[in-house]
Order: sequence, then C-alpha cells, then structure tokens
Amino acid sequence: MPDESSVSFSLELDGAGGGTSLDGPPVLPSERATWVHLHADSPEGRRWLNEHSGLDPLTVDALVAEETRPRVARFGDGLLVILRGVNLNPGADPDDMISLRLWVEPKGVISVWLRRLKAVADVRESIERGRGPTKAAELLINLAESLGERMSAVLNDLNERVDTLEEEVIEKESREIRPKLAELRREAIALRRYLSPQRDVLNRLYSERVDWLHDPDRIRIRELADRVTRYVEDLDAVRDRAAVTQDELNNRVAERMNKTMYVLSIIAAVFLPLGLLTGLLGINVGGIPGSESPLGFAAVTFLLVAIAGGLVWLFRRVGWI
Repeated sequence: MPDESSVSFSLELDGAGGGTSLDGPPVLPSERATWVHLHADSPEGRRWLNEHSGLDPLTVDALVAEETRPRVARFGDGLLVILRGVNLNPGADPDDMISLRLWVEPKGVISVWLRRLKAVADVRESIERGRGPTKAAELLINLAESLGERMSAVLNDLNERVDTLEEEVIEKESREIRPKLAELRREAIALRRYLSPQRDVLNRLYSERVDWLHDPDRIRIRELADRVTRYVEDLDAVRDRAAVTQDELNNRVAERMNKTMYVLSIIAAVFLPLGLLTGLLGINVGGIPGSESPLGFAAVTFLLVAIAGGLVWLFRRVGWI
C-alpha cells in the first residue's frame, strides 16, 4: 500500500457494514468491494492511479484536475461522479466548497480530494463501527448523503443568521447590519452556485442505467436529489429574505433621513423671512426705522418673534407640521 501521504486509507468492505484495512497495494477490480481514498496532489497517489487503478488516462485526469464542477459521466460499467461539500475545516469559509471526485464501479470506489472533507471521515467511521455500506453503490450513496447532512447544518446556520438580522433591523437599525447582510447574500449565492448543478448530478445519477444500481439504491438517490433541491430552495429563500431585509433597512434609513430633512426644511422656512428682515435692518444706510429710538431693538425683537409665531401657525394651518 502506498504511504499515508498518497493514500489516506484503503478499505475492503466485508458486505455486512464493516471493513478491513488493506496491507498491500489495492488492485481494482477485486473480489470484494474496495474503497481507495487518495490525495490528488500527491505524486505517489497519481502514480498509483496511473499504474494500479486500471483507469484510462482521461478518467485519471478528471479525478486529479485542479478545477472541477459537479457532474456525472459514464465510462463503460463505471461512473465518474464529482460532488461538492461545504468546507468545515478550521478557519475556512463554508461557501468555499471542496470537491470530492469519485470513480465507482461494481466492486470498487476510488475517491480523491484536494482538501479534507469531514463527510469522508463520517463514512469511514461508520465502516469502522460495522454500520457502513455493504457494496460500492451504497458507499457512493453514503458519501453523497454525508455531504448533504453537512450542508444541512450550514443552511440552518444561515437561516438563524437571517432571523437575527431581521430582528436587529426592527429593534436596532444598526449600521453594522448592512455588511452582515451583504456577507450573508454572498455566502448564499456561492453555495447555490455549486448546489444547483449537484442537484442535476443526482438526478442524472438516478436515471443512469448501470446494472449495479438497483431499485433501492435509486430510491435513495432520488430522495437525496429531493433533499438537495430543498437545500437550493432554502438558499433562494435565504437570499430573498436577506434582500427584503436589506430593502427594509434602506427604507428605514431613508425614512429617518426624510424626517431629518423635513425638520430642517421647516426650520429654514421659519428663519428665512427673519433673516431677510434682519438683513435689511442691518444695512449701513440712513432711514432705518427705530435707529434713534431706545425701544427700537425691543420692537424689532418682538416683531421677529411675532413673525416666527405667525409662520408656525400658518404651517400648522396648511398641515405642514
């Protein structure tokens, strides 16, 4: 068996839910269903794929390609299946989805990754407990289901974040909400970009007529496709709710700004004639009324207050305030 850097593990399924680690280099096809898990960047892993896997070069290139999208392709009696899972590694963004490349044939599964996926560890642990898949088709389905379960937790977190932001918009109207909403919408869009083709992959997998996919397997695949469809719909709902919340936030900000501008406009309307009057009385020419009277300032002040009061009364009368 190649070293640990190239093959993460190699298991032979016992047909009863358990499995045993292989001590020697796995050779496919084998008598029992075998699961070989590789790291795409390892030279030893690529050498094993080229020399011992029995796959044609095109399939090997697809398994180790740098950039992939979810898809399924049939080659003879085998299927090339590429799926995506959320990135739950420490410090990573869940929407930075990781590809899991699979070659599935009646007696073997080869899985390849570039980065760690917890869904793979979940299935391996189930085999070690004796409650795992019993055949290659079931292993494929278990891996896809595990990817879906990990996505479910991320979608629940997105929904909870939307709920929290909706409450904050109503209660706080905080300026910090805007970048949070933008980040939420970005994550939902990024997740949907990969989940939508993954739904199509599962629907295509359901319709593939290979002998080793039996009716119970197809039923599970169909249920998984329906679940991924619900995930896509949930992401659409999260995106739409975030957009509605963003609109509500913008409306509240605009309403608050309009109220502020309205108050300032009323104040400006009241003081405009007063400023005009005081400007006229302040020009340096002769004939200014009351310039020689000791009561001139008091009279002008009273006049200004009366004009301001009259304007306020007039604005109330016409319904402006």
